[in-house]
Amino acid sequence: MKKMSVLMSSVLLSSSLAMTTLPAYANLPFSVDGKQLPSLAPMLENVTPAVVLISVKGTQEVQSVPDAFRFFFGNPRQNAPRERPFQGLGSGVIIDAEKGYIVTNHHVVKEADEIQITLKDGRQISAKKIGADENSDIALLQVEADGLTQVKIADSDKLRVGDFTVAIGSPFGLGQTVTSGIVSALGRSGLNVENIEDFIQTDAAINSGNSGGALINLRGELIGINTAIIGPNGGNVGIGFAIPSNMVQSLVKQIIEFGEVRRGVLGVSGRSVTGEFAKAMELEEAQGAFIEEVTKDSAAEEAGIVAGDVITQVNGKKIKSFAELRGKIGAIGAGSEVELTVLKSNGKKKVYKVVLKKADSANIEPSSIHRALEGATLENNSQGFGVNVTDVEAGTPAALIGLRKGDIIRGVNRKRVANIGELRELLQDESSVSLLNIARGNSNLFIRIK
Repeated sequence: MKKMSVLMSSVLLSSSLAMTTLPAYANLPFSVDGKQLPSLAPMLENVTPAVVLISVKGTQEVQSVPDAFRFFFGNPRQNAPRERPFQGLGSGVIIDAEKGYIVTNHHVVKEADEIQITLKDGRQISAKKIGADENSDIALLQVEADGLTQVKIADSDKLRVGDFTVAIGSPFGLGQTVTSGIVSALGRSGLNVENIEDFIQTDAAINSGNSGGALINLRGELIGINTAIIGPNGGNVGIGFAIPSNMVQSLVKQIIEFGEVRRGVLGVSGRSVTGEFAKAMELEEAQGAFIEEVTKDSAAEEAGIVAGDVITQVNGKKIKSFAELRGKIGAIGAGSEVELTVLKSNGKKKVYKVVLKKADSANIEPSSIHRALEGATLENNSQGFGVNVTDVEAGTPAALIGLRKGDIIRGVNRKRVANIGELRELLQDESSVSLLNIARGNSNLFIRIK
């Protein structure tokens, strides 16, 4: 029986090159019978320094007594959750050498108190988590170091089944390992129906420890972030999944700018168009997303989409299923305009321009902005200027410096702050003293932090 396993992963790279050709740089300076032998070594020498090993430490709550047996234990102390230390390993990819940004999986660094990066040259550096998105399993880390190497990012929408892939990561903590394969399928979903999924499937060997690593193409460009496998007991059987690079870029851009993923919402529910369904509805193609319901006051309703429509393309790219529609829309930020091609009930196609609305959920890490903000809950001001403090936990650093629920952070050191992204930029240097300009009711005040 096959089992779904989430990994500590690697990055996979794929290419749109024809399978019968290899790039010129893949040739080694020696030959057999007068013919040069192809090799990926020259390309990998440039790319592998951008893939790192991630070591994490932390504590997590565990139940002392399993739920099924709690009835037999009347003592509350026996039922109370306990904290247990844990350690883990994964992989990550440097996407911005100058700013030290590293992408990995959310599940690699989830609940981690300490995050350490090991570079290919052996250097070990502490990292901080800038933000994460559990639904798409993406996290963004940052380190301070010189001499970093970043990977070039490819357009994953141009991938084709059969393109070559190379996976780079640290399976089982063995150290950096490279495997190769092809793109087995595109637009895979259904691994976890609650998550945002639009996976690249590959047969390049991926194992535990590869999560967060790179999937690249033969040009040495990042096409995905490895995240999961299907296999017995967590072992590789040639079915691995990677988050497409275009989705990664969209999510990371939002985390950097806003401190959270401002997920766009279309406001529809529906089902995938199957062969039988297409026949019953007299549709020409057995693919697309059939819309069963449109939420009131949603982006879809405001654009003119109605129940019974079939969405066939997003921004000019065909979609095969409702899950693929959900994955693509979920990776696009709120406020973005999306072009949807819709097959109407009369058989005619129509193109809609839809401005996505913001999802309710947010996942901001205030301590990643500044240690003094730990314990505060922050969100961008709906008026388009400033950062709202929506809650402050008692006894935390945020409470101790004087922040209160309802405060609005308007500036830092007399410089105006438009959003969480700008707040992070202005508070990057935690060694110096900063003054937060706070609007509290009808009053303005300054709070000193260091």
